Amino acid sequence: MLIRPFIESDRAALIALWQACGLTRPWNDPDTDISFCVKSASATILVAEQDGAVIGSAMVGHDGHRGWVYYLAAAPAQQKAGLGRKLMQAAEDWCRQRGVPKLMLMVRPENAAVRAFYEKLGYGEEERVIFSRRLDGAD
Repeated sequence: MLIRPFIESDRAALIALWQACGLTRPWNDPDTDISFCVKSASATILVAEQDGAVIGSAMVGHDGHRGWVYYLAAAPAQQKAGLGRKLMQAAEDWCRQRGVPKLMLMVRPENAAVRAFYEKLGYGEEERVIFSRRLDGAD
């Protein structure tokens, strides 16, 4: 298994992975999210590959102060085997190499399994209220 940066030929497999893992939402087009990320100098998509197949991913970026992880995914057949942990380590390393002191992520409150996963990795829940506003007209 190899964790490496995204290449364009990964696009379809990456979107299929995110869909298989239930990470896509109607208001966030994954193809657009990939394009937006790869254009940024302060973000990347890390891809886990095994035998030529995309089996995992982590989108990671930073604003100079905080790093953020999105689309952490392990193929359903690879879950519970340590792949998510390895991808998070790679995301942390990517941030450390850029001097980013803190890594953040968002989890829906009802997603108990994912919350437990991050707690096992040493992430703690922070008391924050997140405000947002759609700028693209989507609801």
